[in-house]
Amino acid sequence: MNRIKQFVFAAMLVWLAACTPKSEFQTKTGESGGFSYEYVTNDPLNVRIYTLKNGLKVYLSQYQAEPRIMTAIAVKAGGKFDPAHATGLAHYLEHIMFKGTGDFGTQNWEKEKVMLDSIETMFETYRTLKDSTARVEYYKKIDEISNEAAKFAIANEYDKMVSEIGAKGTNAYTTEDRTVYINDIPANQIENWLTLEANRFKTIVPRLFHTELEAVYEEKNRSLDNDYWKTYEALYANAFKKHPYGTQTVIGTIDHLKNPSITEIKNYFYKYYRPNNVAICLSGDIDFDKTIALIDSQFGSWEPNPELKEWQPIQEDEITKPVEVEVYGPDAEWLNLAFRFKGTKSEDAGLLRLTDMILSNSQAGLIDLNLKQQQKVLEPSSYVDNLNDYALHTFSGKPREGQTLQDVKKLLLEQIDLVKKGQFDDWLIDAVINNLEKSAIEQSQYNWSRSNDLVMAFTNGINWQDYVTRTSNLRKYKKEDIVKFANDHYKDNYIAVYKRSGKDPNQKKVSKPSITKVALNKESKSPFHEKLLANKVEKIQPRFIDYDKDIQKLKMNKDVEVLYTHNAENQL
Repeated sequence: MNRIKQFVFAAMLVWLAACTPKSEFQTKTGESGGFSYEYVTNDPLNVRIYTLKNGLKVYLSQYQAEPRIMTAIAVKAGGKFDPAHATGLAHYLEHIMFKGTGDFGTQNWEKEKVMLDSIETMFETYRTLKDSTARVEYYKKIDEISNEAAKFAIANEYDKMVSEIGAKGTNAYTTEDRTVYINDIPANQIENWLTLEANRFKTIVPRLFHTELEAVYEEKNRSLDNDYWKTYEALYANAFKKHPYGTQTVIGTIDHLKNPSITEIKNYFYKYYRPNNVAICLSGDIDFDKTIALIDSQFGSWEPNPELKEWQPIQEDEITKPVEVEVYGPDAEWLNLAFRFKGTKSEDAGLLRLTDMILSNSQAGLIDLNLKQQQKVLEPSSYVDNLNDYALHTFSGKPREGQTLQDVKKLLLEQIDLVKKGQFDDWLIDAVINNLEKSAIEQSQYNWSRSNDLVMAFTNGINWQDYVTRTSNLRKYKKEDIVKFANDHYKDNYIAVYKRSGKDPNQKKVSKPSITKVALNKESKSPFHEKLLANKVEKIQPRFIDYDKDIQKLKMNKDVEVLYTHNAENQL
């Protein structure tokens, strides 16, 4: 079976489900356990959305496939919110959030706090110093006090606590638009997890600041050495001349990393890490009433920021002619080519998604058929980088032997021209949508995917009804809509980044100050830690399969018995 037939067959697997008339999706309100909530009728993820009195959003998706809960705490604060004079704050704050509070991560908070306040003041002085010798000498004083303060710290106590309650996959990430904190916990540990998270989200303690700074320096240096990262930054810097998407990076500039400000990080935290800017997104084996009551008891007293204003996107000038940039590095050559569009909430988003899939879907897209399968270009592809305020439709490819990057660009642009001329099969649109719906159903069988959907809906500012129907709504578009969209938007308005092999004349490096190795206390436990461990939780009760009730039996003939179960969970 060739790739086109495979793609059509896979899409047809959900053809009946896709074409069957569906009840309308409607947003409604309900009340249970003393809390009101919103929900969407016929929602496949069974989500309830609560809003506490302090503005905290709570998204709960009930999915009882296993006795675990995927947790995500999402903050509408990413790299674009960093002040221009102090970039990298959102990312650095993400690191600091794992260092503890005044209740845990410390052996003696009263004594440690005095030293941490001194370190904060010293860093503010350090930022004002221009003479290199004076900076080196002053940093030695910071290093000395930091080592004294570190004697009171309990290293990695947060990680120990979540591990002890059975968490896995503990992580966090920062993008331009959001910062998200993740844990996968046993269902019976929800109360302990909420107790821990409520404590660390209400206050910030910049403990072990200068050693964590060293880790951020390493991240920055790795990005400066990475050809892919350099190409990415060059693409964004030229696509966004005014917007923070291009004028600054999530990890921060070299100058700002070398002159950090604890005060600025604290200001950032107390401005954005407030309940009216945060959502708790849970998917798994949850009891709606018990869970929202526990969340309210732990987070209900969190003070909102009434002065927090909605982000106002910065408008970019129109791109009217090709922008071409060269990046050098040791890796083999490639081309990145990008067109700029409006963001995730715009009308562009749906048509852009369809256009991208018609061009490249790994099997039957125009790039797949005409370039990849015919081996005209090495590793040709396209993808949409969806950001809240803008999106980039990015194409890439590597030259074959004897090809130039200009040849690669020409071949990629030719595939876009085919869309503009309508030279693609009519069935491809329905097949693409069916395949997207099939993929969404498959992903809904994993709690990490479900919780991620909740995070994206919240941080993108998309109401849940629109998010649930974002794929099925693509059926309103016809071939002529896609052709018009392509002709309107894909012109000589692209950014081309040529990644060439060679020595980078602009190679930079963050020079790290001399930092004395800190003697970390890893064995002590704070009273908060001891109390958390002492909390008794109900044991998870196993659910056993009853082969007489749960398994269907069918006699094919006297010798062959078929055992099966009906999929009552979804449309696959």
